[in-house]
Amino acid sequence: MARHAEPKHPRRGLLFKAGLGVTAAGAAVFGAAAAAQAVPGAAVPLPVDSLTRTDAAAAGAGALSGVTHGVGPLTRLQLDPLAKTGVDPLANGIGTQVADFKPVGTHLVTDHVTQGGAVADLPVAGPLTQKLLP
Repeated sequence: MARHAEPKHPRRGLLFKAGLGVTAAGAAVFGAAAAAQAVPGAAVPLPVDSLTRTDAAAAGAGALSGVTHGVGPLTRLQLDPLAKTGVDPLANGIGTQVADFKPVGTHLVTDHVTQGGAVADLPVAGPLTQKLLP
């Protein structure tokens, strides 16, 4: 039994060879054009003093700006993908109350996350990220 059930088409082979020929011709034309434009001895002048001098303040500001724009949107993503669903394990909590003191439970810690909050919504990390990131 044949490995491939499709019969071979001679036309498909001809189209493939024609495509390769056109590609090679195009590469030759564009390569010749690029070589013609490259004039030997015409070097691009570079400002040497700007390449050797480094402004640390500008470099630091640029790096901080890049990090800010890269990390900023991440602070607004929902932390818990199961938030506001019936299967969220963080929505389960336990609490207790001793005598006349205020009740204490795990919901004080997990409510921000189980309600679909992001890092920017958390009580401690939120203000820090808002000060560091715009």
